[in-house]
Amino acid sequence: MNTLLITGATGFVGGAVVEYILRQQLGSKNKLLLLVRADDNATGLARIIDNLKKFELSDEQLSAISEESILTGDLAEPENFIQDPRLDHVTHVINCAAIASFGNNPAMWRVNVEGSLIFAKRMAQVKGLQRFVHVGTAMASMPDKDSVFYEGMPDNEHNEDLVQYTASKRAIENLVRSECPNLPFVVARPSIIVGHTQHGCQPSSSIFWVFMMAIKLKKFTCTLDDQVDVIPVDYCAMVLVKLCLAAELSHSFYHISSGEEMCTPFHEIDTSVAKANNTSRIISEYQQISYQEFTGIRKQFKDVLGPCNDKIILRAIKLYGGFAQLNVKFDNSRLMNMGIPKPAAFKSYIDKCVSSTRGQTISELMRVDFK
Repeated sequence: MNTLLITGATGFVGGAVVEYILRQQLGSKNKLLLLVRADDNATGLARIIDNLKKFELSDEQLSAISEESILTGDLAEPENFIQDPRLDHVTHVINCAAIASFGNNPAMWRVNVEGSLIFAKRMAQVKGLQRFVHVGTAMASMPDKDSVFYEGMPDNEHNEDLVQYTASKRAIENLVRSECPNLPFVVARPSIIVGHTQHGCQPSSSIFWVFMMAIKLKKFTCTLDDQVDVIPVDYCAMVLVKLCLAAELSHSFYHISSGEEMCTPFHEIDTSVAKANNTSRIISEYQQISYQEFTGIRKQFKDVLGPCNDKIILRAIKLYGGFAQLNVKFDNSRLMNMGIPKPAAFKSYIDKCVSSTRGQTISELMRVDFK
């Protein structure tokens, strides 16, 4: 039996990975070991279960996880768990754990780079380890505006990172490749992960609030014809598990993305949200304006968005507006060549995202991305 170690299972992507494994009943062939920040196994298990309930798993499915499945630890302090003897029996790793905030979290580099490298070095010593799948981000490539970024292309070192998160994810990839040459290392870089095809934003409202904010303001930094490469978290999770457990892989790097043909124009998001809310589209009133112009109307934010901190809203507009203006697509031909299906189009499950966030303010929804 394989022993599959998953980090970040109390988060959005890691939780979806565990959800996929439990729904597909893969636990019968794969013993789960879940790294979780907690003082003891009972507390760790409670945190895992609390997160998995957002994915509406049944009690029977949840019963497949016990205290024996828990490895207490934190990538910020890897020395506290890397000596656990159970790690020597791990055959597969899906490393989802990271501080995925677009805020200035002071622990980001310590967790995403320093602690993750110590963890990778420890797992490189495990003789029976068959694969270590590391979850990065497609935006770490620093793509050129209005481009298609292909999987065989090097990262654009001449461009600047819009946020430290993408810089940290690129840094750890490069460090592991150079310092852990014997680790069976596979990088999966998802594009923008928004919602779940069945549960909408119930597991997490990450990123979705940005679209809702732009629609409420009827203004943003991009045109309505610009496109965004969005995938649902359950698709991302399915791909991660398949990459991890595949008998053979042809490459050590994969995009998990919509690809060139499936990206979503912003006007389709507007149409889908309007249909879900039974309201009119904003297309005739929409204005593309600059960040500088947004600073001039900051006092209007509370009137439109409800209670909010205008400084944080401006910061969000600057960060996410920068990504929106890129209008970039990420090639996914390597997954397609494996026979993995295309992801569901964002517009096909926006209604679930809308219904699962109805009644919540923008300030409430955006907290997950500014930890």
